[in-house]
Amino acid sequence: MAAFSIDDINEMHHLYRINLINSCSGYKSANLIGTKDKDGNSNVAIFSSITHLGSNPGLLGVFMRPTTVIRHTYDNIKSTGKYTINHIHEGIIEDAHHTSAKYAKSVSEFDVTKLEEEYKNEFPAPFVKGCPIQIAMQYQEEYHIKVNNTILLVGKIEKLYVENELLEKDGFINLSKGKVATINGLDAYAVPELKTRLEYQRPKQGFAHRDG
Repeated sequence: MAAFSIDDINEMHHLYRINLINSCSGYKSANLIGTKDKDGNSNVAIFSSITHLGSNPGLLGVFMRPTTVIRHTYDNIKSTGKYTINHIHEGIIEDAHHTSAKYAKSVSEFDVTKLEEEYKNEFPAPFVKGCPIQIAMQYQEEYHIKVNNTILLVGKIEKLYVENELLEKDGFINLSKGKVATINGLDAYAVPELKTRLEYQRPKQGFAHRDG
C-alpha cells in the first residue's frame, strides 16, 4: 500500500497533489447550481461539495472556494438569496463538466452547452431541465473556514422535485433509477448502482451501550 507523509504531500508536483487529495475522500455528490443575478443573467456551475446538514428544517451546505477571485455563483446567491441544486445524470455529464470553465459574467453556461433552463412556480433561479432531482433553495447563513479561506454556505430547501420512479414508499430516493452521477476527484465520473439497503442498527444483546 502506498503511504504519503505530510512532507511527501507538501513536496509533490501541485497537479499530482491536487488529484491525490481531491480523490482520497471518496465519491462526492455531482450537482449543478443554478443562479441568476439582479440583471437577469443566468448562471449554472458544477459543484462536488454539497452535503446534508439537517432534515427539519431541510438544510444543505455547499463549500465555496475563496472569494479572492470572482465567483459568479456565490455573488448571485448573496445578491438574490435564491438558487437551485440539480442532480447530474448520466446523459449530461460532459455538458455539466464544461460548466467548470471560467466564462465572463455576461455569458451563461446554458448558452454554451446543451443544458436547458427551466423555471417553476415563479421561483427566480433557473433549474436544469431534465434533472431527476431539482431543489429550490433559500440562502440562510455562511461560515468562514479560516484554515484555507473557504466558505460553508448554508441554504434551506424551499421546494423539492423528484421524478416519480425514483421515490420509494418510505420516502427514500433511489438515485440508481435516475442514473445519477457521482464525482471521484476533479474529473472522474461514475454512475453507481444500488446494492442493498440495511435496517436501522441497534446494539447486540449482552454488549454495553455506548454514546454516539
